[in-house]
Amino acid sequence: MSLVRLKIKGISYSQTQNGAYALILNEVEGDRKLPIVIGAFEAQSIAIALEKEIKPPRPLTHDLFKNFSDRFDIVVKQVIIHKLVDGVFYSSIICEREGIEEIIDARTSDAIALALRFQAPIFTYKTILDKAGIFLKFSSKEKEQKENDDSIMVDEILQEGETIEIESGASDGYTELTKEELDAELKKAVSNEDYEKAAKLRDEISKRN
Repeated sequence: MSLVRLKIKGISYSQTQNGAYALILNEVEGDRKLPIVIGAFEAQSIAIALEKEIKPPRPLTHDLFKNFSDRFDIVVKQVIIHKLVDGVFYSSIICEREGIEEIIDARTSDAIALALRFQAPIFTYKTILDKAGIFLKFSSKEKEQKENDDSIMVDEILQEGETIEIESGASDGYTELTKEELDAELKKAVSNEDYEKAAKLRDEISKRN
């Protein structure tokens, strides 16, 4: 079976599922997206790895794994999303130490959080993308936003005729703050380890840059 390389397109908060986020993966050589529902902690960990400017005062779980692996010369070579059963994605982490390769089973959200920290490629099988890959539909306003912002704003995910509402989180009044106030709030959020708030603040700052 042929492998298809994926890249992270963005993370969107789901208003319909409390505490759930949609991680959107995009095939590198194509237009299909692979949406994966993940939890808040994993979403924060992935967002922090994507946002290089957010530095946690203490290592998160995935950062600890990276530090542990570095100390013992373990390298994550790649992540493969290898199975889809009843809407659940299964992944494997391909590791290497002293020339010996090992395959470790992992939740897809954890595997991707680690792949980002090791700068390892993410793959899935073509059969899975054929089954679960979709095209996202944007409104005209969102297309304009997308041109000015790399973060993805998802209104609808259309799959097999079913519409699933996925909406971005509210601005929480951040649009009313000045750039200096946003920077101060971001620093405070990171210090308090409130990474969900930090990610939203970083998004607002990025829009103004």
